[in-house]
Order: sequence, then C-alpha cells, then structure tokens
Amino acid sequence: MLARRFLWVVAGLVVLVMLAALGYRLFERQLIRAAMVPTAAFAEVPTPGPNYANRALWIARPDIPNHPALWLPTGFVPPAEPQSPGASVFFVHPTSFLDRSRWNAPIDHEDSQQRARLFVQHQASVFNGIGEIWAPKYRQATFGAFLTTKSDAEKALAFAYKDVLAAFEAFVGQAPKNRPIILAAHSQGSLHLTRLLRERIAGKPLAKRVVAAYVIGWPISTTADLELLGLPACEQSGQAGCILSWQTFGEPADPKMVTEVYDASLAPNGKPRAGSPMLCVNPLTGNKGDEAPASANLGTLIPNAELTQAVLLAGGVPARCDVTGFLLVGEAVPDLPPYVLPGRNYHVFDYALFWSNIRADAEARLKSFPSQ
Repeated sequence: MLARRFLWVVAGLVVLVMLAALGYRLFERQLIRAAMVPTAAFAEVPTPGPNYANRALWIARPDIPNHPALWLPTGFVPPAEPQSPGASVFFVHPTSFLDRSRWNAPIDHEDSQQRARLFVQHQASVFNGIGEIWAPKYRQATFGAFLTTKSDAEKALAFAYKDVLAAFEAFVGQAPKNRPIILAAHSQGSLHLTRLLRERIAGKPLAKRVVAAYVIGWPISTTADLELLGLPACEQSGQAGCILSWQTFGEPADPKMVTEVYDASLAPNGKPRAGSPMLCVNPLTGNKGDEAPASANLGTLIPNAELTQAVLLAGGVPARCDVTGFLLVGEAVPDLPPYVLPGRNYHVFDYALFWSNIRADAEARLKSFPSQ
C-alpha cells in the first residue's frame, strides 16, 4: 500500500512538472516580463554623474593593470613578439543589471559590476592583440527595460546613454590623437553605440579614424537605420571604415521576441523598420550575408558555468546569414552553459561563438586601414 501511494505521488509530481513546463512554454514571455520589469516609476539614480577622468569609473583602461579585457583563454597562443597597440578600442558592455526594484543601476552596484567584468573579459578581449581597450562603467538600464513598452524604459535607456556619451568624450580626449579607433559593443551597449554613431561619428571628422564598428547583438535595419550611422556596412573581409552586426540563433530559430519589437518600431528618422532586412555580417568570413562551415571557425569560447574561465574549440560552429538578417548556427552548439534564451537565441554567446574569428577580423580591417 505504501509503495502504491508513493508511485501515485511520483506520478502526480511528474504531471505537475509537465504542466508547469507546458505553462512556461505557452506563457514564457509574459512570465519573463512579470519577473524582470520594474513596477516602480522611473527615477534618476541619485548620484552625481560620473567623471570619466577618474580611472575608477572604467572596467578597462590602458592605465589599469591586469584589467579584464587583457584576459586570454586557455589554449590561445599569442604572438611571440608583443605587438604595439595599433588602435584605441572603445567597448560598451551589455546589460548586467537584473534588478527589478529600479530602472537603472548605481555605478557601484556590486553584482552587476561583477557580471560586467565577465562580459568585458569574454567579449572585449578579442581586441587586446591590436589595441588598447577602454570599457566604461555606466548606469545601465535594467534588463526589464527591454521587455516593455513603458515610457519609463525609454527614460532609463536615455539616462544610461548620457553616461556612455560622457565616457566616449573622455576616451576621445585622452586616447592618442594619431591612432585609429575601433568601436565595439554588445546588446544594450550596441543600442547606445548606434546612437553614438549617429551623434558623434556620422558627418564628423572623427569618422575618418574609425576602423570598424562592431554593433553586435542589436538589429540594424539596412534600409532605415544604416544611412544614419555615418559608416557603410562591411561588405567583405578586410574592408575598413564600416559596420558589422549579427544576432545569433540556433535552428529552427524562433526570433519572435526580436521581430515583434523590431517590426513595430521606427528608425530615428521616422522610417518604419517592419519587414526590412537586418544587417548580418558573417563573423566567420567577414563578408555580408554569406555562410561558412564549422571548419572555418578558428575558435569558439567554451566557458564554464560561472563564465569565469573558458577554453577554445576550433571547427565546432558553422554560421550563415538568412534572408531576414539573423545569423544561424545549426541545431546544436557543443558544451555551452545553459544561458540560451527563448527561441534558441544565442544572444549571450554572440562574441564567444566566434571569438578567434572576430580577433582575426579586427586585425585584417586594421591592417587595411589607411595610415593617418
């Protein structure tokens, strides 16, 4: 009798788990929004605006010893001869603030800053062989700001951009004036980078110093957005003075969480984005809109669950740009931690999947950049 009751309890738990899983699949977007979107009204973080002359407000800067962007993964062999920095790199990290009690992170928020350092380690490190890396802390918008159409979310993003702009002005003022610039970012950082390109690069003398802008993990409409950014799309490997972008999905992909927002939005000039192709430059080849087999992948970062360390795996991940502009990597990616988002969205791994190729890509574009 006891064994039979136990079996019924087990069966009941299995049914509950199945129902819970089904409910999550049916309502996952609503559940994520409920868990992550702040309920409080937007309020500016009550601290003075950051003074980016202070190196304590940077995660990475040339005068910070052993900063996270200097990290190299296990298995990577740098050149025997140290390279002198050929470029100055301005990198804006993605969202690391997950709190729903407020819309923007305090600049000294410990948990989000620790995650931000890990993102800089695994993403900005692709550029440490060719340039000195500057990566600011900033009062970023919380993750939930991307899951709602509330006006508070727009206010939070605009507030975060003020810090990014201030950091960029400090970077331009302090980095060597005769050195080319690489701009790079991911996710929320890439959103801020698109605005920075519109306001500080397009039509300005500074545009002539830009080797490339890596606007990764954020959609760029080729018909509505690109003309505003001041640089053309990167059409081929080694091309300098251009923009790269991609958003990575497994197959079969379900990018509804991206396309629903994208199709309902307007570019800053009022043009609708709905139905327009997104810019996709294949990181394995450096070419716009093409495809490449796994054998072309020079090295994918395979991080541990805590994202503190990683090893390189060559030849493991293919990539192809589809007709809408998403970057597809096949059905299975080996040995990654369980941070894939709904819809087989590999957003967290936009840099890691192609780490060695991005490094080689930046080297090739800098090599072809005209001397100043």
